[in-house]
Amino acid sequence: MLTRTHLAISLIAILLLVGYVNPEDRTIFIGITLLATLLPDVDTAYSKLGKYKIFRPLQIFVEHRGLIHSFTFLILVTFAFVFVYPVVSLPLFLGYSIHLFSDSFTIEGIRPFYPWSKTISWKIKTGGKTETVLFLIFLLCIIFLLLQRYTNVF
Repeated sequence: MLTRTHLAISLIAILLLVGYVNPEDRTIFIGITLLATLLPDVDTAYSKLGKYKIFRPLQIFVEHRGLIHSFTFLILVTFAFVFVYPVVSLPLFLGYSIHLFSDSFTIEGIRPFYPWSKTISWKIKTGGKTETVLFLIFLLCIIFLLLQRYTNVF
């Protein structure tokens, strides 16, 4: 899926969950969730983060939608953050897993438990009409959630 779709889905999750987060940690929760939504695509030079030269060495050693696009990698990284910087672990897991889950609906799919699993995929073409319609639906959901939260309209 395109970056905008990943961010829209994550923003919906943020709007639904941020009220349950400690007020002191809300900025970290929002920022890390949005950043983590972009992280799985660092394995390609065509992504928002992957275009930076710092990720080029990584891109030589991993294939796109390989190890980094797996729950295997996510679980290991999240587990490490639980011990090192716990406040980051939940939003990291949330944003990253939303990215993986949404990519599992694309034609390319993901290998969720790389290297042991088969590819899980569906029919949505990345950047295609179906994804565009979904993005617009997610955008309407975001507008609804924002209106509901900050006005008395709903």
